[in-house]
Amino acid sequence: MEIEGTTFGSITIDGKTYEHDVIIRLSGEVTKRKKKLSKKYYGTSHIVSKDEAKFVFEDGCKQLILGTGQFGNVHLSQEAEAYLAKRSCTVLLQPTPEAIQTFNGSRARKIGLFHVTC
Repeated sequence: MEIEGTTFGSITIDGKTYEHDVIIRLSGEVTKRKKKLSKKYYGTSHIVSKDEAKFVFEDGCKQLILGTGQFGNVHLSQEAEAYLAKRSCTVLLQPTPEAIQTFNGSRARKIGLFHVTC
């Protein structure tokens, strides 16, 4: 699996372009991010809630690479941070273009969550 690149509003993975935020599962499956899990608490998808962290996390995941958007606007809530830390999942937050490079280069058992706009 390779993430080829991103532009504002899209991400290209294995030759397919997605025009929404995505999660790349441990298996390599690409799914749409469920922003509503965070929006219901914060009114925005720029803060990842504990509910969304629970949805994203999978047993065996050692690293979550969070693409925080083209300009780095997304972050974890304190509750989401604590939830992932309790499961020994290291979180790397980087603007999406940088997070793509990190994801492609990482050999850890990882999940990617990529925000494709701001």
